[in-house]
Amino acid sequence: MKNSIEALNKAFESRVRLGIMSILMVVDSVNFATLKEQLQITDGNIASHITALEKLEYINIKKQFIGKKPNTTYAITSKGKKAFSLHIQALEKLIKQTL
Repeated sequence: MKNSIEALNKAFESRVRLGIMSILMVVDSVNFATLKEQLQITDGNIASHITALEKLEYINIKKQFIGKKPNTTYAITSKGKKAFSLHIQALEKLIKQTL
């Protein structure tokens, strides 16, 4: 069972990062307001986790203006998709081993 635990990605231990990545796996991109609403967390909390995921190159951030309003959107990278998929596979393997 130790090998399954070691296969889990520490970047996804946080429930917020797990939520961010789960959302990004099923949509092309999501804006800040939608992400905040879906996860029901504060601006600062989202920002710190987004920064961590961006440093790992798991997500891309796009900042633009729509009219005069700033709009920030997030999208998962291919590296992020692969890392998150491997994490989910490790979780599934761990669950199957304990049944």
